[in-house]
Amino acid sequence: MKLAWILWLASVLPPPAADSLCLSTTLYLEARDQSVQGQQAVAEVALRRRDSGLWGDSVCSVVTARAQFAPTIVSPNTRLTNTEAWAESVTIALEAERNWALPVGERNEIVPGASHFLAHAIAFPSWRNSYQVATIGDHTFLRVQSLKPRGS
Repeated sequence: MKLAWILWLASVLPPPAADSLCLSTTLYLEARDQSVQGQQAVAEVALRRRDSGLWGDSVCSVVTARAQFAPTIVSPNTRLTNTEAWAESVTIALEAERNWALPVGERNEIVPGASHFLAHAIAFPSWRNSYQVATIGDHTFLRVQSLKPRGS
């Protein structure tokens, strides 16, 4: 599957299915070589950003916001070829969405308050020295800004 095709499909699916597809794709592209916990943490950042509304009102708008997540950084011709990693990304994305739908106090948060993450091998953003929440695998999760759900 090509990334461009997946993103087109997400654009024609109903919002809940589109968001699941966008989150799964992001987990695959950002963290397929990371642990389950690392993939859950990436999902948590995307879901926290969605709730804040600063990058958009849907997971798809968040992960396709310019230069924020892999779907807009890698080539649209990128092929998602590792079917085992894809299946795991889908499972983790769906579990993350179920977890995030719980009331705030009942969620299992892996990286509480993290608004960003970076892979040290490839990224040197200006905000890399922000408050570090956790390092999981090759990713460091940071609280660059305090994100609050809309309406809080």
